[in-house]
Amino acid sequence: MRSLPLGCYVDIPSLMHSADPLCKLVCLILLLSSVILSDSVPGYLILALSLVLFAMLSHLGFRHVFGGLKRIYPFFLFILLMNALFFSDQDPLFSFWIFSFTMAGLHQGLLVILRVLFALVLGNIFTSTTSPLKITDAIEDLIRPLGVFRIPIGEVAMILGISIRFVPVFIEEADMIKKAQTARGAGFESKKLSQRAAAVLPLVIPIFISAFKRADELSLAMEARGYHGRDEKRRIARKFSAFDGVLLVFCLIILFLQIYVL
Repeated sequence: MRSLPLGCYVDIPSLMHSADPLCKLVCLILLLSSVILSDSVPGYLILALSLVLFAMLSHLGFRHVFGGLKRIYPFFLFILLMNALFFSDQDPLFSFWIFSFTMAGLHQGLLVILRVLFALVLGNIFTSTTSPLKITDAIEDLIRPLGVFRIPIGEVAMILGISIRFVPVFIEEADMIKKAQTARGAGFESKKLSQRAAAVLPLVIPIFISAFKRADELSLAMEARGYHGRDEKRRIARKFSAFDGVLLVFCLIILFLQIYVL
């Protein structure tokens, strides 16, 4: 499978693709809760094995599921350094000015990175196996109880669904801008951290401009097509299957183990 942006929907036959979108969304919430609650090596091993299992069931390939993470390694390095230098000032390995490099901070930074990695991979599997329309329907069903407070759940679900789908678009566009800036001599590959940080700044403004431009174009397109809110008649018919039940029970067991056992 060719390299695709992180979170891009891939239309292929698999058990994960055929699963009920609401069930997958609930399982995603359960597993994210497990990631947050996990604080032991066995707990992280169970989560890692679960990710491998979901990747196999989705037929996406490990390159698609995990490959996109290499693009954001500077973000992980930043998290690690911030925790290692500022998390604690007790028993530092070395200190300089306001910086105190400690093993406790390094350990905390590694835990944060691990949790972010799990969350990103889980979100990638969910968005890669669920079409945008099904995601919107699942979000709407999940927040439907809020309708008693006169909250326009259809519009809220549409906004959240569109926001999720814009993420891979902006990642791909940021990559294109980065390549263009590199061709003009930007120091993204420089060994000096100060030069690499300075090279990132020119990416911010074009990405924001592109975001506002795409949002404006989308609003005009929806208005031209007469969009006036979600139509219940156009919702995709769904049926809860045996695999959905197994998937939900499996995620509940993982959460139970993280809370009461591990």
